[in-house]
Amino acid sequence: MTETLPPVGIDLFDVERLQLVEVEEPPLSSSDELARDRVWDTAVHANPTLFDGPVVACAGLERTGARILRLSWVRVTYRHYALRRVPGATALPSLFVNVVQPTDDGRVLAARMSPFTAAPGRWQLPGGSVEPPKDGEVLDESELAGQAARELAEELGIGVAAEALRLGAVTRGENSSVGLTYLAPALPEAAVRAAFAAAVADGRAQGREPELDDIALVRSPEELAGLAGPHADYLEPIIRRYTAGR
Repeated sequence: MTETLPPVGIDLFDVERLQLVEVEEPPLSSSDELARDRVWDTAVHANPTLFDGPVVACAGLERTGARILRLSWVRVTYRHYALRRVPGATALPSLFVNVVQPTDDGRVLAARMSPFTAAPGRWQLPGGSVEPPKDGEVLDESELAGQAARELAEELGIGVAAEALRLGAVTRGENSSVGLTYLAPALPEAAVRAAFAAAVADGRAQGREPELDDIALVRSPEELAGLAGPHADYLEPIIRRYTAGR
């Protein structure tokens, strides 16, 4: 039986399998298109690092069985999300992957976004927007796990095979954005910190500022609450879930 999941509050769904279906982007009126472009151009003027690259948006999320979700997706670019600031317009929810990186003593890593990013100072999990498949390829569970593994390597310097990541939860929160949360194998604290320091140093040596400027290892939602600055809305329920040993 198919059950459409209502977008209310911060939701966290247990999931073992995804059914991925590509659909067409809903039509946009010419007035909304012009307003979207004006908002986007203003945002780029304020932050020239913004890039209108291809991304995947979520067009629907339904439960089709026990711990099975059907996720309908659409090809858009980052410009699409400027519709959130257009009165009366509807923007599709964003879709992203992120990774829970535990340490072998039961803590979970939280990472802080750098000042130049779209969410300066925000604590979140390592991850990023889902990218559409290249021509001739498909967006499936293997590709999503591969994208999560790449984010972990790029942002934290931690190399892990996509096959070693386990999809543990799907979250839905601010702007109904949908997050696919993967669990990585546990590592010693020293290995995590050394990998992050090496990734930051390597990026700066190549002229790139890191997207993440700090990490913290927390063992409870109470410790998470002690991190100064904004927190991603999904972060507290994810930390609660994984530090509780679930």
